[in-house]
Amino acid sequence: MGYVYYGRYLEYFEESRTEMIRSLGFPYTKLEESGVMLPVIHTEVDYKAPVFYDELMTIEVVLFEVPSVRLETYYKVFTDRRNSPHIQGKVTLCFMKEETRKPCRAPSMFIDNLTSNI
Repeated sequence: MGYVYYGRYLEYFEESRTEMIRSLGFPYTKLEESGVMLPVIHTEVDYKAPVFYDELMTIEVVLFEVPSVRLETYYKVFTDRRNSPHIQGKVTLCFMKEETRKPCRAPSMFIDNLTSNI
């Protein structure tokens, strides 16, 4: 069809979120090394206008709240072709102890890095 396949946006969101976390000085691998996982528990994607195959995109990732047990991330996908977003989304993740597979609070080092970069 010449458009980006709709299911790819969640992959783009994941890559954007990973880079956002890295830019805060706390790469995702540090979470895993500390025994904390961050699985996705909810997603929402609103398709406003298609992005064409091989078109360059810019993805904004925003946090509105400092996380406790849940990390809620919001996304907007832009191209040079439009001033408003093509795609908007939300992904909710849950901090979870790897050993017990039970929810836990965000590690204090993660929160410290996040709040020092706001």
